[in-house]
Amino acid sequence: MVAVLVSLRFRSLWNSLQHNPWQLVGAIVGALYGLGMLALAVVGFALLSVAPLDLQRAVIVGAGSVLILGWVIAPLVMVGADQTLDPIKLSPFPISRNSLFVSLTASGVLGIPGIVTTLAALASVIVWWRHPLALIVALVCAAIGVLTCVTASRAFMSLSSGVSSGRRYRELTGILVLIPVMLLGPIIIAVSDGARSIAGVLPAVTGVLGWTPLGAAWAVPGDVAAGAWVAAAARLLIALATLAVCIAVWRRGLDRMLSSPLRSNSSTTTRSGLGMFSRVSDSPTGAVMARSLTYWMRDPRYAQQLIILPLLVVLMSFYSFTGDGNSIMPTMGVILAAYFLSSGVYADVAYDGTAFALHLTTGVRGIADRAGRALAVASFGVPLIIVLTVAVVAITGDVASLPGTLGVTIGIALASLGAASVTSALIVFPVAKAGENPFKSQPGAALPSTLAMLGTFGAATILALPVGILAITTIVTGSALLGWITLIVGVVVGAAELVLGIVVGGKVYDRRGPELLMRLRS
Repeated sequence: MVAVLVSLRFRSLWNSLQHNPWQLVGAIVGALYGLGMLALAVVGFALLSVAPLDLQRAVIVGAGSVLILGWVIAPLVMVGADQTLDPIKLSPFPISRNSLFVSLTASGVLGIPGIVTTLAALASVIVWWRHPLALIVALVCAAIGVLTCVTASRAFMSLSSGVSSGRRYRELTGILVLIPVMLLGPIIIAVSDGARSIAGVLPAVTGVLGWTPLGAAWAVPGDVAAGAWVAAAARLLIALATLAVCIAVWRRGLDRMLSSPLRSNSSTTTRSGLGMFSRVSDSPTGAVMARSLTYWMRDPRYAQQLIILPLLVVLMSFYSFTGDGNSIMPTMGVILAAYFLSSGVYADVAYDGTAFALHLTTGVRGIADRAGRALAVASFGVPLIIVLTVAVVAITGDVASLPGTLGVTIGIALASLGAASVTSALIVFPVAKAGENPFKSQPGAALPSTLAMLGTFGAATILALPVGILAITTIVTGSALLGWITLIVGVVVGAAELVLGIVVGGKVYDRRGPELLMRLRS
């Protein structure tokens, strides 16, 4: 039965790859990338093998602790992970709990993360080749460490299953993942600076980790190499006890999931009134606007687009302060944010999915559909751009440039919304469905989504040329009057371009509405 269940996992993976060639290509590229990283790790371990013993122990314990911690944390946020052997899905079948328990462990070890972890753990044994006894012990401890990774991950997943299986948890974690991804550069710089500053105390830190469940298994070979037999025995007991606790917790969680597999974590909330529909005009445009605003407030797929805007400004400001102090970088950040505001419109129809049929069956005209979606984003997006622009000017201290900068950012924001009103009626692409992880990748989405973004940004750039030329002239001449003229032109011309985009997009929508629905259904 264990062999059948493990083979089922690989059969399911292979079938999905066969049905999607691009997913197969992505899997091959990912495997090659993993093998490359593994090769670098092997080279690093080989170089570490000739280093002093204290450094060897510190690096191995530190890396092993991070590895176990990563296995514990990653499944809690990577909610789109493969769940072929989900216990709840298998609960109706006559499978003994012991067989299922062993199968889940084996599938965890034999999955791609498990294989990479196992190979990396075995490669770390190279470090101890000058100490034969420590090398033998390292093989045993590597097996304990890998099993601890898998069982600890499963244990924490079972403990959090009541929360993490809920839709709101999946949506929230999907959004929160975006923050460290966007700020990856500053995080790496900060970690590098921090690592250099704590290099002197690193042995002490890893020494403490070696007595914790995270690092005990990885510290045993170093103790054996140093001849510290009592410490090695004590840490081995800690490692074995950690593994036993993880197995017990996971087994208990598995029993609970199998005993009550049909559970609902959704809560019913009673809402009174019409919500956003009571705050807009009683018209087709108002209805579409209210519907869009409701989605922006309640659908995390939209929220992830909104959170990108301030993160872009933070990112560019960070590089400005850590580089040569170039004050144009924060301004570029808010200009990029003005461009990305359009993503809320050119992906809007795609996020509707088959619910887009509602707009067609009710006979909503294209101009009303385009206007409602664009005005919904503009109602909060343009004020956000204004706030970010004022914040950037306050950071740089160049108060005199505020009118011109506002003219550029508002003009680009309105022009991009107008351009997106056209591109969203021309191009739809696969997106994560409602309730799924907002970052879940969809096969076949890369090319059309890139075309939609580049088309929108390119058209917005052309439309924003008048205000851009005025802004450059203002910078060259230093004229305060031109700055205010730039602001007026940005608002007036941008609003006109938004109206133009809504009218053109409405005509395209009227002509291609049924075709868009067919594309969404497919």
